[in-house]
Amino acid sequence: MNFSATINPEVITSLEKTYLKENFPLIEIGDYVKIGILIQEGNKERTQLCRGVVMAKKNKGINFSIVVRYSLQGIGVERTFLVHSPRINNIEIMKRSKIRRAKLYYLRSRSGKATRLKTRFTK
Repeated sequence: MNFSATINPEVITSLEKTYLKENFPLIEIGDYVKIGILIQEGNKERTQLCRGVVMAKKNKGINFSIVVRYSLQGIGVERTFLVHSPRINNIEIMKRSKIRRAKLYYLRSRSGKATRLKTRFTK
């Protein structure tokens, strides 16, 4: 039995709307973001900050995710975040960059000052 044919797509979108976060900023590729992630250690929860450049965006709606590249103890790390996940506490845009690519995968082969992006000034 094909379940996708029996479920109305409008029901799925209305169900997804209840889980969408509405208080996060418009994220663009090339933005330098600060993401607060809820980490559970034993029976305590804390917020861990992750600062990096948004390299890629994927999907829409509840499945919207971003790939963030940051440096951790001198090693470049890429991490994918589901923006609407309950583990994401907050997202703050630190600075915006002027870019001409849809994906910034070329930053993988660069290090140091070569990874700098031009700042975009908004009105």
